[in-house]
Formats: sequence, C-alpha cells, structure tokens
Amino acid sequence: MLTVISICVTLAVVLLLARPAGLYIASAFRYEPTRIDPWFKWIERPLYAVSGIKETNQTWKQYAASFVISNTVMIVLVYLIFRIQAHLPLNPSGVAGMEPTLAFNTSISFMTNTNLQHYSGESGLSYLSQMIAIVFMMFTAPASAFAVAIAFIRGLTGKPLGNFFVDVVRSITRVLLPVAIVSAILFIAAGVPQTLKATAAVTTLEGGVQEIARGPVGSFLSIKQVGNNGGGFFGVNSAHPFENPNGFTNLLQMVLMLLFPVSLPFAYGKMVGNKKQGRVLFVSMAIMFLVLMGVSLGAETNGNPAMEAVGVQQEGGSMEGKEARFGVALSSLYSVVTTASETGAVNTMHDTLTPLGGLVTLANMMLNTVFGGMGAGFLNVLMYALIAVFLSGLMVGRTPEFLGKKLEGKEIKLIAISLLIQPLLILAPTALALFTNADTISNPGYHGLSQVLYEYTSSAANNGSGFEGLGDATPFWNISTGIVMYLGRYLSIVLLLAVAGSLAVKKSIPVSSGTFRTDTYLFAAVFVGTVLIVGALTYLPAMVLGPIVEHLTLSR
Repeated sequence: MLTVISICVTLAVVLLLARPAGLYIASAFRYEPTRIDPWFKWIERPLYAVSGIKETNQTWKQYAASFVISNTVMIVLVYLIFRIQAHLPLNPSGVAGMEPTLAFNTSISFMTNTNLQHYSGESGLSYLSQMIAIVFMMFTAPASAFAVAIAFIRGLTGKPLGNFFVDVVRSITRVLLPVAIVSAILFIAAGVPQTLKATAAVTTLEGGVQEIARGPVGSFLSIKQVGNNGGGFFGVNSAHPFENPNGFTNLLQMVLMLLFPVSLPFAYGKMVGNKKQGRVLFVSMAIMFLVLMGVSLGAETNGNPAMEAVGVQQEGGSMEGKEARFGVALSSLYSVVTTASETGAVNTMHDTLTPLGGLVTLANMMLNTVFGGMGAGFLNVLMYALIAVFLSGLMVGRTPEFLGKKLEGKEIKLIAISLLIQPLLILAPTALALFTNADTISNPGYHGLSQVLYEYTSSAANNGSGFEGLGDATPFWNISTGIVMYLGRYLSIVLLLAVAGSLAVKKSIPVSSGTFRTDTYLFAAVFVGTVLIVGALTYLPAMVLGPIVEHLTLSR
C-alpha cells in the first residue's frame, strides 16, 4: 500500500507542476518584455557583453551552425581536460588522465546530453573534471537542446527562430540554474555529500581499511536530474546511498527528471496561441507513459518467469538487481521514468530487469516520444505530429496543414530522412557489434542481443543508461558509441531546424471546414497510432529477436 501511495504521489506532484512550469517556460523565452526580465537581465546583460552575443534573430542555417559548432568546440575542450586531468588541481585522489578513446567517448557523451559512462564514476574523474567539465556540460548540453526546441516552436508559428546563444543563456539562467540550486540544497539537506575532501579511509569492523569515495555530489546530482543528463557521480549511479540516500531523494529525482519534459507541451500550447494543442499532446504522451509503466510494473512485480517455472516463489516480485531500500515497484517506476524522460539515471541495474521490463525501457528510448528528454525529445514529438498530419491529409485527399502552414514535399522529405536516422544508427552498429565483438557480450543468448541493442539505442536516443552486461570499456565500443551519440544528436536536430525554417517563411492559411484540426482528441488518437505504427514497427523485428523471444523462452 505504501508503494502505491509513493507512486501516486510522485505522478501527482509532476502533474501539478507541469502546467505552471510550462507557462513559465513560454514566458522565459519571449523576446518581448516580460515581468520576469528584471530577475535575470542583471546577470544576462554582462554575459552578452563579455561574450559578444547580440540579441538578433538568426536564420535556421545560422542557428544550426551556432548549435553544432559551439557544441563541437566544447567537446574538444573537455576532451583535453580529461586527457590532462592528472596534472590539474583538485585531484586529491590522484586520478590518472583518461585513455584517448575513453576521453573521446566521454566528452561526446556528456555534450550530447547522453551521459553514457564507460568508466566508473568515482574512479574515472578528478573533482576538477567533475565540476568544470562534467557539470559544465550538464548545463550547456540540455540548454542547447532546449534552445533548439523553443526555436522550432517559433518556426511553426511563423516567427523568427531567435538567436541560439541568447536562448542558451536563458535556458541556463532562467530555467536550469534556479531549479538546480533549489534541488541541490534539498539533496544536501537529505544527506547527499557535498565536499572537496579526498576519498575517506575508514577502518572496518574486521580491522581492514576501506576507501570510501565522496565529493561534490549534491551540486552534481541536481543538474544531473533536472537537465535529463543521468550520468552518475558514482559507478552504480542512483543506487548508491550517497547519490540516493532515501525515499525522499528517490521521489525528488523522478520529479526532476519529468519536470521539464512534461511541461514542454504546455509551453508549446502557450507559444502557438492554442493551449488545447499542448493539452492534446500531453494527454497522448501521458497515455503511452501509463501503459508502458503498467507493463513494466506488472512484469517486475510478477517476477522472473524462469524462476516461477521451476517452482521458486518470488514474494513481491523479482528483486534481482534491485536496490532493497526502494523495492521492486519503485525501482521499476524509476526505470520507466528515466527512459521516458531520456535521462539515463538508474537506481536498479537494467540488465537484471525481466524481459518485458527491459522491453519497456527499450521502447521508451526507441520511440523517444513518451515525453522525451530536455528539448530534443519534444522535437521528436512534434516530428511525429507532423507525420500524423501528413498521413491524415493523404487519407482524405487534402494538402496537409499544421498550425496554418502547408506541409509540402520539402518538409516531408526532411522529416523522412530525420525519421530514418535513428533506426539506422541503432540497427546497423548492433549488427556490426554482434558480428565482430561477440566476446565482449556477457550473455550469448537472446539477452546478449538485447544488451547490444540497448547500448546503441541508449546512445542514439541520448539516454545513456545501459544493460551493463557488456565489456564496453574498449576502443571499439568507445569509438562506435561515440560516433552514434554525435550523429544521433546533431543530424536529426539540424534537419528539423531546416523544417522549422521552411515553415517559418510560409504564409498562414485560414482554418476552413476541411481543415484537420490538431487540437482535438481525434488527432490525439491519430498521433498515438502514428507513433506506434511508424515508430514501433520499425524496431519490431529487433525486439522480437531480443526481449520478446527471451520472455517466451523463459515462460515455457
């Protein structure tokens, strides 16, 4: 009963915060004067002056170039920090510099908002690297994606896209930083460490000496969750008692992961001048989230079918790989939240989920529309909305329209290419890895295929969690996933910015009796159907070969 209450409270808090947070976001990115400007202009103006940022509108090409070039430059700078961290200050534990391919992977991982970690958090980075490299990217990566999402919405409404650098600054000063400061204080008050002291050496009850890692965890943890980053300060992520001490911090982490993904539909409704549009998208995503959550909870609480088949009773469900402090249900909920929000933090080892529980985490990342991550996920939502409108137009024999703009050949071709990028980046490397690196897979059966599929799905979807059954700290995995993360992040976003730029210059068409309205629950049904038909069927063969056949095999 207590677990049910905890789940309901978590979802209720998120629901209560979604609309006001969305309206605040819409106001925070308005270029016209607003009531909140005096609270932030005092810090933004000096930043613009020092960095040479001019509050002028950019074309979609300028916006895209600013996004890709600035992010790539930051990747290079952070790569250098990782390589020479042994010679830099704030390294009391004497952490060595990163191996080149691992530094390549890690710098791309955190700048693409993925946070895939092929190193152990407490031993791979110095405090300086954690603070000025990792935390730095944990702010700039989600801020960059958030800026692009806002620019895309502006383009849909026929407005100029804005200025990338202004939007990034506003994402940090007006959205991320205030929430991160408050949540960091809450985490520290709840028992999360915040110190620059070296690893503590303590004497155990047996008289031995144990090294206990610690550090500036509280400030790291707050932006890790609110920015949908997900990388852990410690190797076991949010299963570690320093990174997730109790039930309150567990609840707060899930709320923070969902906060901005669930609020963006309401911001979208406000910005396009039709709040019902936002509510329709929110309800559509909420339905998919609840269905997948129900599947995961049912699978995990019923236990491992293989154990049931041999007569082993599993009281309360499958506890394999779960943190005993949180139990089966809250661990399962966390796995759904972290993949639906494209965060990647974990409080249970996803490799030990039941086949259906693992299938849900994979489905969340493959669809990337079940709320999705900080900005980039909502771009996918709008992409599927445009596809739904296009398919509906084909069925009734009318030129498809979205927000008063005609969808024509140019936009549909760009969307189609964008739609194909993620499946290509997931399925092709998975086949290559299975063919060339089978010795690094811990399970040779169906679960082994799921492990590899999960690694590349997590990379392409900028999630970063893993099944953790791979020997992935090798040059092959470091380089291949690094390339997938980079291409998965930037190719689709640039293409969708091109779509926004094309729609922004088109004349608006008045609504007529033949217009297919996108603010009705009929459209919600069409949208969900499009996601399932176009998105889910793309990956169905791979899912059948992995978690589905594993479930059927274990159930015999």
